[in-house]
Amino acid sequence: MKKDKLLILTLILTWVSIIASDKNNKLIVNVDLGTVNIDKNIYGHFAEHLGRCIYGGIWVGEDSHIPNTRGIRNDVIEALREINPPVVRWPGGCFADYYHWKDGIGPREKRPSMINSSWGGVTEDNSFGTHEFLDFCELIGAEPYLCVNVGSGTVQEAADWVEYVNSGNKSPMTDLRKKNGKEEPWNVKYWAVGNESWGCGGNMTPDYYADLFKRYSTYMRAGQLFRIASGGIDSDYDWTETILKKTQQYGHLIQGYSFHYYSVYPGWAKKGSATQFTENEWFNMINNTLVMEDRLKRQIALMNEYDPENRIGLMADEWGTWYEVESGTNPGFLYQQNTLRDAVIASLFLNIFNNNAERVKMANIAQTVNVLQAMLLTKDELMVKTPTYYLFKMYRVHQDATLLPINLKCENYSWQGNSIPSISASVSKDDQGVVNMSLTNINPNKDIILNVELRGIDKIKTLTGEIITSENMNDYNDFGKDEKVNVKSFSNYKLNGSSLEINLPSKSVVTLKIK
Repeated sequence: MKKDKLLILTLILTWVSIIASDKNNKLIVNVDLGTVNIDKNIYGHFAEHLGRCIYGGIWVGEDSHIPNTRGIRNDVIEALREINPPVVRWPGGCFADYYHWKDGIGPREKRPSMINSSWGGVTEDNSFGTHEFLDFCELIGAEPYLCVNVGSGTVQEAADWVEYVNSGNKSPMTDLRKKNGKEEPWNVKYWAVGNESWGCGGNMTPDYYADLFKRYSTYMRAGQLFRIASGGIDSDYDWTETILKKTQQYGHLIQGYSFHYYSVYPGWAKKGSATQFTENEWFNMINNTLVMEDRLKRQIALMNEYDPENRIGLMADEWGTWYEVESGTNPGFLYQQNTLRDAVIASLFLNIFNNNAERVKMANIAQTVNVLQAMLLTKDELMVKTPTYYLFKMYRVHQDATLLPINLKCENYSWQGNSIPSISASVSKDDQGVVNMSLTNINPNKDIILNVELRGIDKIKTLTGEIITSENMNDYNDFGKDEKVNVKSFSNYKLNGSSLEINLPSKSVVTLKIK
């Protein structure tokens, strides 16, 4: 009898605990108070001459048995079009400060080769150069973002590249462009002045780089340019302050400032497997991602101090997860698989960027194909859409929408004495008045009931939902097999006027479309 009473008491206490925790999970959305635009470029991509990102991933050449358009894979073109890629950064990354753009123009059979000493020590034949990249951008409907060589290049080389690409006047550079088959200029807007100049881009001091940046920017003149300065490492606030101080009198030369952040566990020396991981690694990778928000906000605080008019955009032009390479692959190629965990982490990154969109004007996931947290994986004629690809497909609704102010309170997800918020969210309203609400439950073990109050709206007329989740936290999509992780319809919610009760499954990302 005592055992029965104890069991009943335990069940009652558990039920009360569940009800109490559910009441603590509350999201308030101010539908009528949004003023900040979520720049579509936050959903940008990054394609470096690294491993099989370019060769085999994007470029196969016109004579390949793989279906292509002017040498660019048709399956990759079609897949990327589905997610509305707004901008692509190229040619690097560390490769950019080895790259001499004139080696990649003209007849391909006459282009000189080089050693890609940054990534794998392989021969780069320069068959994919300026014309091919800009053609790729046109085919997928994206703006190009070019990074000039500051580490081993010259000011003249950078100035010539801008003129070659952008000028409509008659000059040796524009004559050369026309000779190579492009009569009209491309008018490329976004230009990075070097990459990670604190490290692989030249191991510079911030003072030295700031002076170089001003010099390069002065002579990059053709077109209406958006020039982006290289930031320091994510926690180097001295670098940021130095660049902002030394360019304050030269506002016409700087329009953007770069910020890079990778989620890595347990450390750079040994980064763990992309697919074989435990809950400990799940928790710590997600916690590592959330750490980024504090560093991002500290960078933004410095920018607000030195640029109160908000003229300079923060460009998070490298971000993503970084694991050990897949077994049997070249360690310099950074090829890794991509699981449900990566889709969840991508949602956290994008929610953070969305919620800081007043200053964040671009973000570029690393990388587009076959490298790090890739959208797509290819193997000969086969192609796989990764869980991260489907996350970008789900989140495309936020591009150029109005960010809505939110207030989120939720229970914690705890692991081995550490706790982090169990829910992440960002909400926007598009130009048709549709509210798109993205919610992430990072707890891999527990469904969570979230109560949502929509202020500034009388009644919800229609409501549809999508979800990304899977049975296991390390599920992924592989060649020749049915997909395990993709976008499915979601309807596990209750509607009451302008309020919602949503049951968020464990380890899931949900987006609701509200009219």
